Amino acid sequence: MQDESAPYDPGRREARSDPSAWGTDLYGPTYAALDLGTNNCRLLVARATHDGFRVIDAFSRIIRLGEGITASGRLGEPAIGRAIEVLGICRDKMRNRGVTRTRLIATEACRLAENGAEFLDRVRSEVGIVLEIVDRETEAMLAATGCTPLVDPEAEGAILFDIGGGSSEIARLGRPKSARRGPPEPAMQGWTSLPVGVVTLAERHGGITVTPEIFETMVAEAASHIASFARDHAAHRPTTHLLGTSGTVTTIAGVHLGLRRYDRRRVDGCWMMDEEVTEVMQRLLAMSYDERVCNACIGAERADLVLAGCAILEAIRRAFPSGRLRVADRGLREGMLVQMMRADGVWREAGAS
Repeated sequence: MQDESAPYDPGRREARSDPSAWGTDLYGPTYAALDLGTNNCRLLVARATHDGFRVIDAFSRIIRLGEGITASGRLGEPAIGRAIEVLGICRDKMRNRGVTRTRLIATEACRLAENGAEFLDRVRSEVGIVLEIVDRETEAMLAATGCTPLVDPEAEGAILFDIGGGSSEIARLGRPKSARRGPPEPAMQGWTSLPVGVVTLAERHGGITVTPEIFETMVAEAASHIASFARDHAAHRPTTHLLGTSGTVTTIAGVHLGLRRYDRRRVDGCWMMDEEVTEVMQRLLAMSYDERVCNACIGAERADLVLAGCAILEAIRRAFPSGRLRVADRGLREGMLVQMMRADGVWREAGAS
């Protein structure tokens, strides 16, 4: 399971458990990026460094905001209650860190829900923060911005995918654009959004007991949404690699590495060969629900969702065959931080100093 209670640095990937060790190279405003998804609520708090940023606080919790939305079309009261509670924790963290610049987004569950606007009003009145519902194109660009540093510079680009709770985004990235200061800029050459994610797919087909037949049905559903995008970008398959960001791929990497406890320093940026991905997915499909619960990189919160995520990943792999996959434990939040800092000119100021 992913534990984001301790600070970490997504750029340097080094543990910083002692605040006094964060260094004196931090400057400028304190930024916060919050991503309220269909399954998770995630927060990063960061400050700029000379050519990037250092995360000084991080938080993540599975809340399943979109639970039952496929059937009802609405956010349920228990899910709203969980979200309100966790958003209050995030608000307090932002206050305690002296955050002065924020971007706080909500994604597919709030886009789809009949009562999405009502939920945002309630968050504003009860928690005191204002959430922005972003469209799917914005979501794809944020993921691309956050993950671009992991595109192999020796390749022509990457097929980036973000398997979410209620939707999944796929983008074709060219070689990153070098920036004079700060992280490289994404070269997004096409994108699509699939109206399926781990929560919606598991609710439709089941996540407790998943037979090979059920798994293939989920793969086929995801594949039907990918087909036209794959046809349009087929010519670029041989010169790109896969780049995945989501709980699905980080879980697969953790299982592959045999981690006794999830460790982002080992997962973020790691490479998996195609046959290694296949081997892990076959192992997961052979596990019982209880065995998935007991796995340190899956746990009870993901045990009924991980195979739905694997089905979406399998559909992507079949559409874009590639010998290797790079795993990203980063994405929308990092993308928001980079965009805010770039807009504020913090790296230009670093160059002037």
